[in-house]
Amino acid sequence: MTGSCHLLTVLDDQKLEHQFLIDCGMIQGEQMCSTRNLDAFGFDASKIEAVFVTHPHADHTGRLPVLVKEGFRGKIYMTEPCLALTKLVLEDAFHIMKEDAEKCGSSILYTLGDLTEVFSLAEPVSYHQALTLAPGIIATFHDAGHVLGSAYVSFDAQDKRVVFSGDIGNDHVPILPPTDQLSRANVVVCESTYGDRVHEDAATRSALLREAMEEVIKQKGVLLIPAFSIERTQELLYEIDLILKTLETNMPIFLDSPMAIKATQVYRDFKQFLRFDAPISQEPDRDFFSFPNLRETLTVDASKQINDIPSPKIIIAGSGMMSGGRIMHHLKGYLPFASTTILVIGYQAAGTIGRKIFDGAKSVRVFGEEVDVHAKIKGIGAFSAHGDQTKLTNWLTPENGVMPEKIYLVHGDPEVKITFAEHLRKELKTDVVIPEMNATVDV
Repeated sequence: MTGSCHLLTVLDDQKLEHQFLIDCGMIQGEQMCSTRNLDAFGFDASKIEAVFVTHPHADHTGRLPVLVKEGFRGKIYMTEPCLALTKLVLEDAFHIMKEDAEKCGSSILYTLGDLTEVFSLAEPVSYHQALTLAPGIIATFHDAGHVLGSAYVSFDAQDKRVVFSGDIGNDHVPILPPTDQLSRANVVVCESTYGDRVHEDAATRSALLREAMEEVIKQKGVLLIPAFSIERTQELLYEIDLILKTLETNMPIFLDSPMAIKATQVYRDFKQFLRFDAPISQEPDRDFFSFPNLRETLTVDASKQINDIPSPKIIIAGSGMMSGGRIMHHLKGYLPFASTTILVIGYQAAGTIGRKIFDGAKSVRVFGEEVDVHAKIKGIGAFSAHGDQTKLTNWLTPENGVMPEKIYLVHGDPEVKITFAEHLRKELKTDVVIPEMNATVDV
């Protein structure tokens, strides 16, 4: 599911070979000093001419510094807002990696110098800007609608077009433009995170969030929302802002994530890339991610003081998969109580505490201690930043009406890929392949 990384080898018009990388992600759901993140790439990093980053999430960017450490000195292309967010993600990942390395007594994956070099090699690009990489080889970024600055990337060469989806966004995202439709493609390498299900619609999403807020007020409990710092948190704040226009409450709402606080500021800085489904920017404060009830807890001391605030209260904290971060402290403190509700609004990778809780575990291990789970567990799939089966199927249907000759399904749980492949073969009448790790295919 995680650790997205694809190598593209292509000949130019002079029959010279070029190698490009699409994403270079870290395997999540485990410590960064685990064996899988220490595995060799399987290719010579020094021969890679350029990397194309689809979006800033660590499972697509986390091993960029390792690539530099292994000798890569080419260009790293990404959109401007993606670059700003990637800096936040990788700086945060570096600190977590050092902590993990100290715990497991192993060496770190890369140095601060390697991380710094990543950004010296980065080059921001615009959507729909054709990049000539070599004679007859053109790459183009298209808006994926997944998070701010996200993209899918098309490569044109040898009279063929190969498209790498990155992560394709959900439909009806309230703060982002819609995903660019696929115009044409001979081959698509497509994510399949939610290829086996259909999300609730936008109206249901808002109604379920309001219902959770009303319930926690009624029960004078705690609503814990583990949220990814990028996109999920901003969508959540935006929805809460709209709900509070008709729900009268002075209940405190804590944004307890330094990274999410910083990422939200990046969203403000790049507001020209956003598109809202309500005229929120016309309000007096002209701020689409804040409201009177919101309290940002940037420091550790401010985070600890949340415990002293009487319920009801809402706590939004990372990490989104409940695999680290400040949410862990809140899980330990509030999971044992029936008055607590855990609202899961994002994908939970296998092996994470979040997945165990969502699958109904009666207890989980937090900071080395077994913690009973008496809290109510709820989920809202429509908050996912990933498109569902319907969205992905529609996106894979090109505007020119000619189906891709092959679709390779990646970046999804094995059983989901099988279900989605069967669905696509039936609906799109084309060849759908589930490749093995390290497989090489010819176009």
